[in-house]
Amino acid sequence: MRPFFILVFAGLALASTIASGQTTGRPKTVKPPKTTRTAQPNQLSQALPSRETLQLPQPPEKVKSIFPPGTVTYANIPYAGDTLQKHLLDIYLPAGAGAHTPLVVWIHGGAWMLNDKYADMGYMRGTVRGFLEKGYALASIDYRYSTTAPFPAQIQDCAQALEFLYQHADQYRLDNSRIALIGFSAGGHLASLLGLSNNNAVRDFYPPSAPANSSDRPTNPPSGAPTPPGGPTNYKIRCVLDFYGPSDFLMLAANPDTSISNDRNPVAILLGALPIDRPDLARRASPVTYVDKDDPPFLIVQGEKDESVPCTQSKMLHSWLTLSGVPNELIVVPNAPHYGEMFDAEYIRDRVFATLEKYMNQERK
Repeated sequence: MRPFFILVFAGLALASTIASGQTTGRPKTVKPPKTTRTAQPNQLSQALPSRETLQLPQPPEKVKSIFPPGTVTYANIPYAGDTLQKHLLDIYLPAGAGAHTPLVVWIHGGAWMLNDKYADMGYMRGTVRGFLEKGYALASIDYRYSTTAPFPAQIQDCAQALEFLYQHADQYRLDNSRIALIGFSAGGHLASLLGLSNNNAVRDFYPPSAPANSSDRPTNPPSGAPTPPGGPTNYKIRCVLDFYGPSDFLMLAANPDTSISNDRNPVAILLGALPIDRPDLARRASPVTYVDKDDPPFLIVQGEKDESVPCTQSKMLHSWLTLSGVPNELIVVPNAPHYGEMFDAEYIRDRVFATLEKYMNQERK
């Protein structure tokens, strides 16, 4: 068996970067795609440096061309009230969207240490376009890298982004009672963890409490600074679309044929320790730890020949969900590697949209 995280988790991040059309050059000031209309960010941006003084991410050309004509774009919205570039999100609204548009939140991959909110879109063009064409809003979020802030910073950031979207739903014409998650690789891990732990009151995963006056918050805290958790979040997740995300770090650590024992592998960097040395941390960060009967439905998509995240990771999550009575579906894509256009196949898109149609529109219990 090929070495696991060293060979491919770094490789998947590079491949995802290439597939999304990203480059590693200095980001440029955002310009709206020709096919979209750019709306003004929320009021928090008024306290931030201007676009002339702050370098903001720019979508690659391959990503710009994905969205249907008439898409309304809100770019680089600061969701944490600070100036960290990894605390930004984009919102894409379908043309003619009225109030209460159902929302899909996109969480990118990259070994928790690479890429940004445009990653994975390049090889999932049909899926991305389909969200907008079928009337869903799409929000793509950034989160801090594990190389600057160890876990649980990444899940705190995701939770804070979702809470921001929940609280500002009216402003952006979103329906905060209909939220789904989609994530890829490391983003699949975070989407799964967010969806499964949301009803478990895991205090360490809560986003920091926002001061009553946003001016009281430091505008540029160190990116690796500790973030004391705040109170519980308000959002609920309708369903999770998990594309080849790791689900059980202890199971990975038990495999002698992987490079998980290397202290510079992405999981060890994420946790701040080897899983074999700190099984408590590995368990806390594993989505399967939080599976229970009240969790949201899942669609899990996995490559049969994934050289980065073993297929057994998705199969194990599928089994735990099934044993707990959580509706879920597992698609193993024949001969597929860790990422790529195979995952944008029509039959997979059909299952993605069928899952959304079923669970985003049904009455909540």
